[in-house]
Amino acid sequence: MLFDRQTIRPGATALAVAVLTSVLALSSCDGDEDESSRKSTGQSVVAPGKPGEEARTLTAEEARKETVADTPNSADYQYVQRMIHHHEQALVMTELAQQHAASASVQRLAERIAAGQRPEIEAMRGWLKDNDGEQRAAHDHAAMPGMATEAQLARLKAARGRAFDQLFLRLMITHHQGAITMATEALTDGNNVRVEEMATDVAAQQAAEVDRMRALQT
Repeated sequence: MLFDRQTIRPGATALAVAVLTSVLALSSCDGDEDESSRKSTGQSVVAPGKPGEEARTLTAEEARKETVADTPNSADYQYVQRMIHHHEQALVMTELAQQHAASASVQRLAERIAAGQRPEIEAMRGWLKDNDGEQRAAHDHAAMPGMATEAQLARLKAARGRAFDQLFLRLMITHHQGAITMATEALTDGNNVRVEEMATDVAAQQAAEVDRMRALQT
């Protein structure tokens, strides 16, 4: 069985690398196929480009080099540092919901958000420690998408009952959408597999929570 072409993307996971390597190894060891035949099959790897870039055709060796390289880049560090602060504001908002929300459904949602984001913060802090991220400070936290302003937080703290519920849902939907935007940027621009995994989890979980919050707004 011959595999003439495989497709990978930038930042492919270790599993993808292993599968690709195994496929190429099996192809190269095919006893019924001589060297000239293998060359004629044009074994290659199509690597899709980033947005606005064209796909590239790589040799097997080039593909191995690109997929194995997992060194964090500036986009990885920036995403993790900023997302920690983004999550920390969400925890402030969920604590207010547990104190002031009128709806039991809103309170349960806030508890679920907090339960999901606390371990994510710890995981991201652990990643920074393991990758010397504490030496790469990011100072533009206020510019992060979806962050509530000080004035909005003050209004949330003062609100009660149904007015609180509606304001909380509106602010938290915007907050989650900002986190999804940040995760998408990390998946596009980052290089580290672990950061890719964390960003994927954030995007999936928060998209599901946005749907729940919109349902509660009706």
